[in-house]
Amino acid sequence: MFKEIQEKKKVISVTGLGYVGLPLALAFAKKFKVIGFDISKERVELMRKNIDPSKELESSDFDGADIKFTYDAKDLAEAHFHIIGVPTDIDSHKVPNLTPLKKASESVGKILKKGDYVIYESTVYPGCTEEDCVPILEKLSGLKMGEDFKVGYSPERINPGDKARPLTKILKIVSGCDEESLEEIASVYESIIEAGIYKAPTIKVAEAAKIIENTQRDLNISLMNELSMIFDLMDIDTKEVLKAAGTKWNFLKFFPGLVGGHCIGVDPYYLVHKSKKIGYDPQVILSGRRINDQMPAFIAKRLIQMLIQRGKNPQETKVLVKGITFKEDVADIRNSKVVDLIRELMEFSINVHVVDPHASPNEVAHEYKLTMVDKISDDYDAVIVAVAHKEYQELSNEYFKSITNEKPIIMDLKGIYNFSDNGLVYWRL
Repeated sequence: MFKEIQEKKKVISVTGLGYVGLPLALAFAKKFKVIGFDISKERVELMRKNIDPSKELESSDFDGADIKFTYDAKDLAEAHFHIIGVPTDIDSHKVPNLTPLKKASESVGKILKKGDYVIYESTVYPGCTEEDCVPILEKLSGLKMGEDFKVGYSPERINPGDKARPLTKILKIVSGCDEESLEEIASVYESIIEAGIYKAPTIKVAEAAKIIENTQRDLNISLMNELSMIFDLMDIDTKEVLKAAGTKWNFLKFFPGLVGGHCIGVDPYYLVHKSKKIGYDPQVILSGRRINDQMPAFIAKRLIQMLIQRGKNPQETKVLVKGITFKEDVADIRNSKVVDLIRELMEFSINVHVVDPHASPNEVAHEYKLTMVDKISDDYDAVIVAVAHKEYQELSNEYFKSITNEKPIIMDLKGIYNFSDNGLVYWRL
């Protein structure tokens, strides 16, 4: 397989051209022949013009790429090495939503040929590839995995907004349904991944490795969030505590904050779902999730307390929220916990204004039914800096005083600043 891909006798397809799939497709297309498939016609039309809809890549990243962008699933029939990297989220009941993954499997299954490979990159629970996806491939193709086609799993590890660690600089885990497929899949990925390849012994091991990466981070942040709530009651600065504790060589440097996005706030529920299905009710994982999910409510109630302490009626106040994306310096608003915070504030009848230099007002309106303001005013009772965008890093005490009225409150959820009182109340997690 790899030899024929090198000779461009066989083609790689990438299904799902989001923040994971597009960089991968372009990296392969610099060396091989690639078909990039996405169900969104609008996104495909943008990519045909060398525009990344996710705003992660530059136009120059498309240069020299031997790639055909399409929204017609029938075009996948031209390929032989199929990579599926569609999003995997959860529903309103915190249950894994495998619909995009299953539909992508159906699209590939309908055109699957003898000798083809199918590699999944979407984050899933252990066993999902072989138990949920392979049966779809077999049913629609009439072929048998192992005998007629090969399957593998290689979890994505892209960190949105991280320019220092692009796709090629991140070590890649690969796995296959047998020894032959493992070697072929490893060779294909090794051709573009400068950081190297780690060969997992089984597909389930690779799936489990990915799911615990984000679960571990979620739990560590939940501990910091719980500590911040405790220290807030004790009138102790959490940031100063962490700075002092961080002087020990083996102290893990995590920080409190809102945990959203499409990975850390989602993936633990996949492991919980699978765990419950096999008869084990997880305790630690769900405890961490509960703490992180309640942070927007905690912050909103803390602001209400502070407003009242300053002699302000919450129902007559105006609050500016700076930042609505799920993390700094990205345009992605999916599963942003800032939205939960905004809605918590609105429950108290607070007039909330929202700004963000990276988020699309149209996407925010469509996804969350929230309207961003074009211009900020100068009479806010409180300002919440929710996301550590580079545009917010150097804002001064004087700046915040210029956009607020008497007795203002500044809530710094990312610990960006070190303001003294100086006419305003400064609070951070």
